[in-house]
Amino acid sequence: MSTYSYIFFILFLCSSCTHEEKDMLEIHSVLNQQVESWNRGDIEGYMKGYWKSDLLIFTGGTKINRGWNQTLARYQKSYPSKADMGALQFNDLDVQLLSNESAFATGEWRLTRVSDTLQGRFTLVLRKINNKWCIIADHSS
Repeated sequence: MSTYSYIFFILFLCSSCTHEEKDMLEIHSVLNQQVESWNRGDIEGYMKGYWKSDLLIFTGGTKINRGWNQTLARYQKSYPSKADMGALQFNDLDVQLLSNESAFATGEWRLTRVSDTLQGRFTLVLRKINNKWCIIADHSS
């Protein structure tokens, strides 16, 4: 399903949704758009799911990156080409709303490349900022 078709579908569903259901659909949309951007080789598009702030926190392996620009630089260094990026999937996704403006999500990430397949788990903290859900903290291992 194309991004535009998916967004139209979400908007159609949201016309009769409760506030909670709408938030859940919007969060899933953010994560689906990240996967679509990644699989196009578009790291900056992938980063649109993150809070564009110096307060963003990304923890992966033994390092903590602070800030949107530092997180973008980390991704660009680790995945310099579309082949290095491979094909991303999010599986076993569980999203929990904590309030009207905060949520967390857990799941599995799987990156399939020609030479190997990497996988791990993630925990995300999301916040609704300026009426848009975004990831404010990501711990991926």
